[in-house]
Amino acid sequence: MGDGSNLPLLLTADEAAQLLRTTRAAIYAMIERRQLPGIVRLGRRVLIRSADLLDWLDQKRAPSAEE
Repeated sequence: MGDGSNLPLLLTADEAAQLLRTTRAAIYAMIERRQLPGIVRLGRRVLIRSADLLDWLDQKRAPSAEE
């Protein structure tokens, strides 16, 4: 996945869904259940900090055979 340097600082729900290969509805459900980190609310907009999301993904990954 890389270091995320090509991602914007804040992701929309659609962009986060694309990154996680899921649906926008699933992203909103995860936000509602407080399962995603880095949530920023600006008025009615919900954005996700890309660095927090990538760190969270890195923590969730299964260890490889070399580890």
